[in-house]
Amino acid sequence: MRTARMAMSQRVLAALMALAAAFVLAATPVAVQAQAAALPDFADLAERVGPSVVNIRTTERARAAAPGAGPQMDEEMQEFFRRFFGVPLPGTPAPRGGPRQGQQEEVPRGVGSGFVISSDGFVMTNAHVVEGADEVYVTLTDKREFKARIIGSDRRTDVAVVKIDATGLPAVRIGDVNRLRVGEWVMAIGSPFGLENTVTAGIVSAKARDTGDYLPFIQTDVAINPGNSGGPLINLRGEVVGINSQIYSRSGGFMGISFAIPIDEAMRVADQLRSTGRVIRGRIGVQIDQITKDVAESIGLGQPTGALVRSVEPNGPAAKAGIEAGDIITRFDGRVIDKAGELPRIVGNTKPGTKATVQVFRRGSYRDLSVVVGEFEPDPPRRIAGGEPRNAPGNGAAQSLGLTVANLTEAQKTALGVKGGVRVEAADGAAARAGLREGDIILAIANTEVVDVRQFEAVVAKLDKGRPFNVFFRRGEWAHYTVIRPSR
Repeated sequence: MRTARMAMSQRVLAALMALAAAFVLAATPVAVQAQAAALPDFADLAERVGPSVVNIRTTERARAAAPGAGPQMDEEMQEFFRRFFGVPLPGTPAPRGGPRQGQQEEVPRGVGSGFVISSDGFVMTNAHVVEGADEVYVTLTDKREFKARIIGSDRRTDVAVVKIDATGLPAVRIGDVNRLRVGEWVMAIGSPFGLENTVTAGIVSAKARDTGDYLPFIQTDVAINPGNSGGPLINLRGEVVGINSQIYSRSGGFMGISFAIPIDEAMRVADQLRSTGRVIRGRIGVQIDQITKDVAESIGLGQPTGALVRSVEPNGPAAKAGIEAGDIITRFDGRVIDKAGELPRIVGNTKPGTKATVQVFRRGSYRDLSVVVGEFEPDPPRRIAGGEPRNAPGNGAAQSLGLTVANLTEAQKTALGVKGGVRVEAADGAAARAGLREGDIILAIANTEVVDVRQFEAVVAKLDKGRPFNVFFRRGEWAHYTVIRPSR
């Protein structure tokens, strides 16, 4: 009887195990299918957008070298370069029948990528891809090659537009960068190391990375390498959202971080290049920096928002409007300046001659100033000469902070464009820890403007030495804030 019950139990257990196994086997394909459905399929996307992406190679003219001159490459290396890059290795001797010694020959200069933005032959790429080239060649996916004409390039945004004599080309669709989300899948098509029509994919790692004056870059983990420059960054809807432009690398190859120019910024530049051949930008003549949390709190601003004005160009639009070094620009033409990097983009996109209202935070209060936007000129900033005054060094209260200061001469005030201030002769203790050093010009302390050594000593004497306070100073042509924390 017991044996019969045991046999029945074993049969029931076997049946349950078989049922469980069948359930798992039945469910596994469903789970796999569900997982596969969650992953993007880039095949159709690459097939649809691929024909709009082009290979760009550039050449320059150089004199043919004398026979035997320069390094000689072995035949295997030359063959490898010809096979995979389609051009001879730079520096190799010209083939038989080529230009003789002393004549100019066309030699390869670089390889990049681009994409068609209009069916009548306009192609967008990076400025650094075509910069310095004597000839630019565009190759389509159907292997047709055209000599291109550079319509215009803008080094500040690294955007260029070239034109080929062709019609009926498949133009890309332009996407909305504002809809792009961190974590979203994106795809790149280009010619890394000259290998045409290469597709890579990844996700958006971050948006609005401030790595340039005029560009809030899109950061991705899409594999980008030399030769991808100028190629499109594409979302899953098949729309171009950026131009692959830069990589972060210590080896020259991809290390997991790449940057793309937002397509809205690029198209704004491209439209100007197509209409005028150059980009016209607004400017107000200031050098700016991001303000730190400690400084923002110490001057009464609260949050570290806005753009700290470090220097003002003499007789520039900002100077004429009354903007001073040390001001915090918090709004421009009604738009809030959250980060310092936003100001150059907003001003640059403002038409020269426009009258705009600038809100600044100065000495604990806000004020509105009116500025007429000028036109940007790529001239280097003027350097302001300084002197070495050695008169009336301060002692007493200033030295309790580790400072020795002296008055400015009238000539130095004129050269620096300031009404007052004191020069640091020596810095030690708390002042040195705050970053002050010999040659700095202190213009204000604890939100109080400094006129001369006597007034500086009087202000310092009234400070609560147990609490931190801000110092506004000039170093060369730049203005800075720092916070001195006296020892307790």
